[in-house]
Amino acid sequence: MGKWKRSQAYADYIGFILTLNEGVKGKKLTFEYRVSEAIEKLVALLNTLDRWIDETPPVDQPSRFGNKAYRTWYAKLDEEAENLVATVVPTHLAAAVPEVAVYLKESVGNSTRIDYGTGHEAAFAAFLCCLCKIGVLRVDDQIAIVFKVFNRYLEVMRKLQKTYRMEPAGSQGVWGLDDFQFLPFIWGSSQLIDHPYLEPRHFVDEKAVNENHKDYMFLECILFITEMKTGPFAEHSNQLWNISAVPSWSKVNQGLIRMYKAECLEKFPVIQHFKFGSLLPIHPVTSG
Repeated sequence: MGKWKRSQAYADYIGFILTLNEGVKGKKLTFEYRVSEAIEKLVALLNTLDRWIDETPPVDQPSRFGNKAYRTWYAKLDEEAENLVATVVPTHLAAAVPEVAVYLKESVGNSTRIDYGTGHEAAFAAFLCCLCKIGVLRVDDQIAIVFKVFNRYLEVMRKLQKTYRMEPAGSQGVWGLDDFQFLPFIWGSSQLIDHPYLEPRHFVDEKAVNENHKDYMFLECILFITEMKTGPFAEHSNQLWNISAVPSWSKVNQGLIRMYKAECLEKFPVIQHFKFGSLLPIHPVTSG
């Protein structure tokens, strides 16, 4: 774990997360931003994954969780991943496709255990980070990376989780932030910094969530939790309940970044599956 924390991969990964955090600060999902061709192609890629879910209905099986049809869906991605990535990467960068495609395959859950967690989410962020490193995505794509691509990814992951009743991977149960995601809470809290009237205490208020979820990723996450879980919010999502007592969104944002490092990036069960290569290398940070 020490080697990972000192690595170029860690520095680049966390740098990418924080750059996007800065980029979306104070902006609504409905904000007008530039959408490049590469962004459009990534959304099309995610639409393909979504379509494959429709084409692979869950099968009848005795156990409620972990529907085996997920393995059929995953096998299709496994087979097609490089072709999908090749639609996004220009021909002169084709040599990078096999390496980048690995992160895409790692980002949708585990086909043996039929589970999904923050390690898979991190692989998708790493996939996007690699596309930035090879120049497919640029600095002015920042907002679209979060609002268009990552948001579409979340929708597809929620559909996977619901359709195939996926298990949470490495979930800390009621003590974790959320069974499946973490990054949309970070970026979503940044969106709400300096909001004229929405405060952290409002996200446990059903009316505030219903009226504003289309504009804010954080509230969209809360809505999904309340759809998926029953009982009092304070019981099924205790950590989030505690966060609603924090006075400002900037404090929430800073706290979540610290928590992400401690609970996800510095936990062996999450990071053990992280892949290293020429784009996200394990070697120590090189100064310069």
